[in-house]
Amino acid sequence: MSKDYYKTLGVAKNASQDEIKKAFRQKAHQHHPDKAGGNEAKFKEINEAYQVLGDTNKRSQYDQYGSTFEQARAGGGFSGFEGFRDFSGFTNGFNVNMDDLGDMFGGLGDIFGFSNTRSRRGTRTKRGNDIQVTLTIEFNEAVFGTEKEISLKKNVQCHRCSGSGAEPGTTAETCKTCGGHGQVTKVQRTIFGNIQVQMTCSDCAGEGKTLKQNCADCRGSGIINEIVSLKVKIPAGIDDSETIRLSGQGEAGGKGGPAGDLYLKIKVNTDYRFERQDYNILSQVEISFTQAALGAKIDVETVDGPVVLKIPEGTQSSKVFVLRGKGIPRLRGQGYFGSAQGKRGDHLVEVKVKTPTYLTKKQKELLKDLGI
Repeated sequence: MSKDYYKTLGVAKNASQDEIKKAFRQKAHQHHPDKAGGNEAKFKEINEAYQVLGDTNKRSQYDQYGSTFEQARAGGGFSGFEGFRDFSGFTNGFNVNMDDLGDMFGGLGDIFGFSNTRSRRGTRTKRGNDIQVTLTIEFNEAVFGTEKEISLKKNVQCHRCSGSGAEPGTTAETCKTCGGHGQVTKVQRTIFGNIQVQMTCSDCAGEGKTLKQNCADCRGSGIINEIVSLKVKIPAGIDDSETIRLSGQGEAGGKGGPAGDLYLKIKVNTDYRFERQDYNILSQVEISFTQAALGAKIDVETVDGPVVLKIPEGTQSSKVFVLRGKGIPRLRGQGYFGSAQGKRGDHLVEVKVKTPTYLTKKQKELLKDLGI
């Protein structure tokens, strides 16, 4: 049965790309398996739908072929198609190659016109790998935001040849096999008869040129592997297991191809004093029987430091007091998290009345006299 990606994301078929993106973010946030009540199977369905509808080329093919698109994908008719990669299970340093649709569909991409890694003259560029790493921060850093410096080993553009792959001082020459087009034409027998198909030239890998001498550092690939340091701003209010996307900070693409993206999965260390609930902070404080009965002013720990809390007389155990605006800043703005700081949530303080356990005879008699 064909999958209705529009129904999966809950959008109309004429929805704009912005509406599709917004629907994906809402549903991905709702069903993320790392969250309470998350649904991994549903999350993967949402990812798969967005991978198609979120890309104009893929969406056009889906709208045109409908169930044929789905059946061909499932049956191997479009060789190599994969759904959206789920980043939720990645570990530090794990790389994923986000190939474009033209690569995944191979030669058929050229026939149907949705190959987007080749220019009209056939020059092929390859996008660099995406990277995901886990970054651990403290509770207060998640509340107020912070700046971290991270180091990671990744592929970067070769410094010696500036990514060209050619030894400095040498030049590239036109590929003799394809004549500089990056593609060769072959005749293939299909169920429709003999069809002329343009395929990537194997001698120049689709670049249209061959190097007279490979770069001594990168050996012609245009990329090298090295440790890179990067300063990252963590927005105030970010939560545990949320991910920040840094565009173009992944691995370098080969031969001038665009760099991939870097995904930072945030791990927030717990603070024994506080518990987070959405944008509110929860904590408990003990008060004495006398303070509960007669009232008092006590110091309460918050993320902003100690504040004075007034306990009215007759306060019962488990009473919750609200400290307005002492919670987590609300994230808003562009992107998944944005950079603008919104209004803060509240700090909810639950008081626990501590019942005295060791009383003198006189104290017991006084309590009996009071009748409480």
